[in-house]
Amino acid sequence: MDHLRDAPPEVMTMAGAARGFRRGGSAAFLGIPFAEPPTGSRRFAAPEPKEAWRGVLDATAYGPTPQRQALSETTLIPEPSVPGESTLNVNVFTPVSEPHTDTGLPVLVWIHGGGFVAGSPASPWYDGRAFNRDGVLTVTVSYRLGFDGFGWIEGAPQNRGVLDWLLALRWVQDNIAAFGGDPARVTIAGQSAGGAAVLTLLGMPAAQGLFTGAWSLSGLVPGITADAAQRYAARLASAAGVTPDRAGFASLEEADLLACQDSLATGVAGEGRTPFDQALAPARDLVVEGLGLGPVVDGQLVPTPTLDAYRAGVGRGVPLVLGATDDEFSLLIHGVREPLDAVSGSDALAALGLVEPTLGAYLAAHADFATSDLVGRYVTDRLFRSATLEVLGARGASRSWLYRFAWPSPIFGDAVHCLDVPFWFDCLDSERVEQLAGSTPPQTLADELHRAAVGFIVDGDPGWPSWSETKRPTRVFDTPSTVEPDGYADTRALLE
Repeated sequence: MDHLRDAPPEVMTMAGAARGFRRGGSAAFLGIPFAEPPTGSRRFAAPEPKEAWRGVLDATAYGPTPQRQALSETTLIPEPSVPGESTLNVNVFTPVSEPHTDTGLPVLVWIHGGGFVAGSPASPWYDGRAFNRDGVLTVTVSYRLGFDGFGWIEGAPQNRGVLDWLLALRWVQDNIAAFGGDPARVTIAGQSAGGAAVLTLLGMPAAQGLFTGAWSLSGLVPGITADAAQRYAARLASAAGVTPDRAGFASLEEADLLACQDSLATGVAGEGRTPFDQALAPARDLVVEGLGLGPVVDGQLVPTPTLDAYRAGVGRGVPLVLGATDDEFSLLIHGVREPLDAVSGSDALAALGLVEPTLGAYLAAHADFATSDLVGRYVTDRLFRSATLEVLGARGASRSWLYRFAWPSPIFGDAVHCLDVPFWFDCLDSERVEQLAGSTPPQTLADELHRAAVGFIVDGDPGWPSWSETKRPTRVFDTPSTVEPDGYADTRALLE
């Protein structure tokens, strides 16, 4: 019987058998396709469920990723680009080395970030090892990125990346029991664009019933209008010299489309003339222009803006944890502090579009901030921290929990974007963590944040009081961690 215990684990999915590998008492199955490759006639189409395959699928290496090599260093997270065509796949990390259908483990489905244009489910940070240790089955999913996933294309279904999320979640419902998971206990989670994906799915009628909990790390509420998406598509088509429809965009090779997409992203930021304008341009682009690509309110799949959907009761029965780091986009001002600090905070905020009386109230709440720090905090508050308060307000009495990640990176001096991710996954020993969190990141903080994630996924409670408009409890993850009343008070000026 020893040879049976030594044999690689196999699971029978709806499309066929998949062979993974053991790692201690757990098992991993990598690169399992949940859809046909989005190439050729399928490139700008809705994803098609993977047809049955013959034999046993080798699931021992990460599958191809939609992220291409040119985008693989977009974030501070190591997110590799894996070449190939079958880019719509899932990775399953299960605590049981011999998967079977009667275990009923809680399931985490992770949606990666990357601004909807980059990112990879093959990051070593997203490995489910620590969650497996704590009895949670983990799934990471891929989805089409950039214009292929989110660009407005006449004659094609819109929100193709969102359709990919939905099909991946349906794959989980149909297949996760075979890996030992419980399809009735699925929590979706993601960071940055992945956090925005979570908030989008929570407010989508078509996604209801596919998950029972949601955790958004640094998630903004995209809310791209159809008009804005159409304008972006027209600009991209003009830059590429094609018609702004399916035939025109399909005539472009993937690399050419990516190059045009990149030229639009970098062209605006380079328009500054003075050193101050140049330093402020990236922040201005984010605050004034917003995201160019992401989920679009198309009137069909995403029928209404997400906050309106919450107010109408969509997602009301799904518990939600959400929060942000204290200085998500202080990285924007890293290296350009001198020209920013040469002007007043009032002038810098006015240049970002803030007007009285909000400008005065916001300055009063941040009176001790240097101008460069003020710009970083304002972009953080405008895009992320105020969004958390808007979500909580729109969800009303729905069960929600609010937190802040406040521990400052010794490398950057602030609690910057992406810093919380290795703590959430409890993977402080992983590659490139030192470049972001220093050589001795506090394990006790990882223990606390990861324990909160496990508690929510397993028992529906992250371990601090749920949100109420009267007390406004906020978990502050720091050294030491605390629970504070109204932990986002300094952001409220932007909502009044």
